[in-house]
Amino acid sequence: MTCDEISDLEERVEELAASLERSRKISWASKISIIIGAIWMLAMVLRLLSFDPIAMTLAVTAIIGGIVLFGSTSTTAKQTSTAMKDAEALRTKLIGKLELRIIEED
Repeated sequence: MTCDEISDLEERVEELAASLERSRKISWASKISIIIGAIWMLAMVLRLLSFDPIAMTLAVTAIIGGIVLFGSTSTTAKQTSTAMKDAEALRTKLIGKLELRIIEED
């Protein structure tokens, strides 16, 4: 039964690693959203672009949306990382419990 549990834990670790990678990509996209929104807003404030209320609203939305998405994704990434470490520790513990035997060469 222990081998099945180890196999299940290995699959779980792989799933968590994929989830963590998705979180990193979303986090990167949220940072880009914040930067683009800030540049857009700054360009309008400095009159490098003509002021447009709709464009300003979109810039603010990009900044706020990016901040919210970044915070949410950071929390998810921390939880996923903790779960992954726990699964790896349990896997290591189960492997340590296996009764391994030495095979001698003839």
